[in-house]
Amino acid sequence: NMQCDEVIWQVINQQFCSFKAKLTDKDQNFCRNEHNVTGLCNRQSCPLANSQYATVHEHEGECFLYIKTIERAHSPANLWEKIKLSKNYTEALSQIDEQLKYWPNFSVHKSKQRLTKITQYLIRMRKLSLKVRPKLVGVNKKVEKRERNRETKALRAAKIENAIEKELLERLRQGTYGDIYNFPLQQYQHALDEEEALVEDEDLEEEEEEEEEEYEEEEDDEGGMGSKQFVEDYSGSSEDDNDDDDDDEE
Repeated sequence: NMQCDEVIWQVINQQFCSFKAKLTDKDQNFCRNEHNVTGLCNRQSCPLANSQYATVHEHEGECFLYIKTIERAHSPANLWEKIKLSKNYTEALSQIDEQLKYWPNFSVHKSKQRLTKITQYLIRMRKLSLKVRPKLVGVNKKVEKRERNRETKALRAAKIENAIEKELLERLRQGTYGDIYNFPLQQYQHALDEEEALVEDEDLEEEEEEEEEEYEEEEDDEGGMGSKQFVEDYSGSSEDDNDDDDDDEE
């Protein structure tokens, strides 16, 4: 028995369809069926309510034409005929024209339109695959926050440990505990050597500063050697002395 498309559409449209997707702010319903050629829920586009139906699918970069005819309705396993289309766009269009030669214009046009869209996004995929793009890595905010808190706690604990170590070393140096406790001499000596090295560095810095100050003072003292001064001209006084000597001789 042949199926009645009109009865099927009445049930789908008025009662229930598991592929129907309704949106609150849109009057048009959408269809989630993979064989729907337009993605819209209407009488012409419904793959369930049309015994004669055609659509285009893409598998691993290749396009296929799927054809459904009423003669195979009794065998759901063989309901769709799968025809491989050429990778050349114009040849694929001619194949659709040939396979859907006596079909309604709506089916032929929508199949070609779907083939065009699939071809366009396959070209974009090939172009994007050739480009060098940065790899995006997902970031887990919870893990980052947990690691950040752990780092903060570790720094806080390290500061406390350093303060305790300094206080204990100071007490051991002063002999507060005496011989009551046994402590690791190697670590204690290492800490003392570090402090002595710091003290020596500070002394060296102070000596260098003093030497720089002395050098600057010496430069100030030697600065007067090449200084310029303006003095009185003594040529007039020497001429007067010569005139006096001449008068005495006379």
